[in-house]
Amino acid sequence: MKISKILNNNAVVVMDGDQEKIAIGAGIAFQKKRNDIVNVNKIEKMFIMAEENERFQQLLQHISEEYFVVSEEIISYAEATLGSKLSEHIHIALTDHIAFSIERLKEGIILKNKLLSEIKVLYDTEFKIGLWAVALIKERFQMDIPIDEAAYIALHIHTAKMGASDIHETVRQATIISSMVQVITDELQIDLSEHDIAYQRLITHLRFVLNRVDQRELHTMDVEMLNMIKSKFEFSFNTARKVADLLREDYNKVLPDAELGYIALHVERLQSFWEK
Repeated sequence: MKISKILNNNAVVVMDGDQEKIAIGAGIAFQKKRNDIVNVNKIEKMFIMAEENERFQQLLQHISEEYFVVSEEIISYAEATLGSKLSEHIHIALTDHIAFSIERLKEGIILKNKLLSEIKVLYDTEFKIGLWAVALIKERFQMDIPIDEAAYIALHIHTAKMGASDIHETVRQATIISSMVQVITDELQIDLSEHDIAYQRLITHLRFVLNRVDQRELHTMDVEMLNMIKSKFEFSFNTARKVADLLREDYNKVLPDAELGYIALHVERLQSFWEK
């Protein structure tokens, strides 16, 4: 395989037959020039991104090489931790994010992640990867990195794990769940900690509710049971209705009464937990 373009010391564009690919490896381009034969023993990763190849090449040519190196280390660690390959888009998304974040932090600009608490619970493994990544970046660049960055990285990892290329859907689900929790805690007039087992149970249940709505695999409930919940736990069921109103009005998602019944049971359980 011949090198057709050098992106940086650790990334080159090669021609594999009649197909253009990006080859990544430590020092793969060291003392190399265009049309040189690539040392296959130095190739650690090789992939093709179709229409995104050009975007990735431009990114690698316009950012500091050290951002790319640390991003690849994080990706490798994430794949080893998860035991599976991530979407190839992560090489663009995470590298771009890390480059932007570090430059932003150098300027003293810190962006708070309003979904930090939800991300910790929703994407526990990915968040732990994010914490590892933050420690690596802190050590490599000798600068303070806020925990909010671990949550941002977790979102990128989760999105790539799902095989998607758009992080917006991942953020959207976390935002919807945060809004649902806010309705419930406002009604109960409580302030939940992300460390509370009740909070973690609630977050998990609401995520399953959203997944069932999106996949049209909704819960069913015996009519007598549903009527009993409505009458015995009237406040909790009305709270569940307000959650449903939020989903319908703000996110165009419709919950049937059976799902409200299950949410009401969780609200009632949360209320009992809080009163102990």
